[in-house]
Amino acid sequence: MKNSVIIVGLIFCTISAINAQEKLDEIIPVRGICLPVPDNDDVDRFIKFIQEELVPKNVNTMVLRIRYGYQFKSHPELANENAISKKDLKKIVKACKEGGIRLIPQGTILGHQSWHSQVFSLLTEYPQFNETPDVVMPAEGEYKWPNPDGLYCLSYCPLHPDVHKIVYELVDEIMEVCEADAFHGGMDEIFYIGHDQCPRCRGRDKAELFAYEVTKIRDHLAKDGKEFWIWGDRLIDGKTTGIGEWSASMNNTHRAIDMIPKDVVINDWHYRRANPTAALFALKGFKVITCPWGMADVATTQLHMMVNFRENATPETKENFAGMMQTIWSGTTTFMDGYYGVTDPETERGNQVKCFNTLFEEINKLDD
Repeated sequence: MKNSVIIVGLIFCTISAINAQEKLDEIIPVRGICLPVPDNDDVDRFIKFIQEELVPKNVNTMVLRIRYGYQFKSHPELANENAISKKDLKKIVKACKEGGIRLIPQGTILGHQSWHSQVFSLLTEYPQFNETPDVVMPAEGEYKWPNPDGLYCLSYCPLHPDVHKIVYELVDEIMEVCEADAFHGGMDEIFYIGHDQCPRCRGRDKAELFAYEVTKIRDHLAKDGKEFWIWGDRLIDGKTTGIGEWSASMNNTHRAIDMIPKDVVINDWHYRRANPTAALFALKGFKVITCPWGMADVATTQLHMMVNFRENATPETKENFAGMMQTIWSGTTTFMDGYYGVTDPETERGNQVKCFNTLFEEINKLDD
C-alpha cells in the first residue's frame, strides 16, 4: 500500500511538472541566454553551470558566441590562439541536448571584424576582404570611440567575390559540430557598410547592401532547413524612434526591414530602456526575441511587455512574440566567477548576474 502511494505521488508530481512546463512554454516560448564559448580550462565548470543552473531555471535556448574561437578544420588559419577543440565543444553540445536546451552557435557575419585595436583573423588572413582598407589601426593602445575614422568595428565587404565561400564553410562546419538547426550571424552595430573606401560598395544603398548579406546567409542556411538569427538594431530607425546609433541605425540600414525574408529571427536588444520595438518586428511578420543585459528593472519590464504583447496579439501575430534572451557580454569565465561569488559582478554599466537571476526568477513565476 505504501509503495502504491509513493508511485501515485511520483506520477502526480511528474504530470504536474509537465503541465507547468507546457504552461510556461505557452506564456514565454523562448527562454534563452547568449554568452561566449568558455576558455579551454573552464569547459567543465561551464558544463556544470549548464546542468546545475541553466536547466533548473528552465532555460531552453543558448546562443553560444563562438565566432573565431573554434579550431576549424576547414580554415585552421582563422582559429583564435586559445580556440576550443571539437572534443570540448561536443561536451557542451551533449550537456545542452541532455538538458533540453536548444544550442545555436553564433559566428561573425559582416561586422565586428575587429575590437578596439585588434583586427580579427578573417581580415588579418584575408585583408582584401576589408570594407575600409585605408583605415590603419594604431600599433599600440586601443582605437577608442569616437575617432576621426568613425571606426567602431571593421566590416568585410559583402560584394567581394571570394568572401562567401569562406564564410559558408565556417558556418557549415560549426553548424555540423553543434548539431544545430539555427545559426546566429550577429550583424549588430555595423557602421562600416557601403563605404567610400570600398571599390565595390561605394555609392550603393546601405539598406540594400545589408539586406543582400542577410539574404545571402539566410538562403544558404535555408537550403538545409536551418534558421538564421540576427540582432535587430540595424533594422530600427534610430532617428525617428529617438533610440540613436547603438541599438538602432543612423546610417539608413533600417529600410532593410522590408527587404529581408520574414523567417529571419530577430534578437531585439535594448539595455537601458525597455523600448517596445518587439511590436515593430512582430507586426512586420518576424519572430522577435527581446534581449536585456545588465539592468534587472529593465529586464523585468521587457519580460512583462513581451507577455502582454503575446496575450493581446491577434492569432496571426501572437507567435511572432517569441520570448526573452539574457545577453552576457563579459567572458564566460568572468560571468561565472561573478555568478558563483568568486568576484563582484557589479560594474559601472550594470550587473548582468543580477539581471539574469532576476529575469529568470520572474519567468518562473509566470506559470503560477
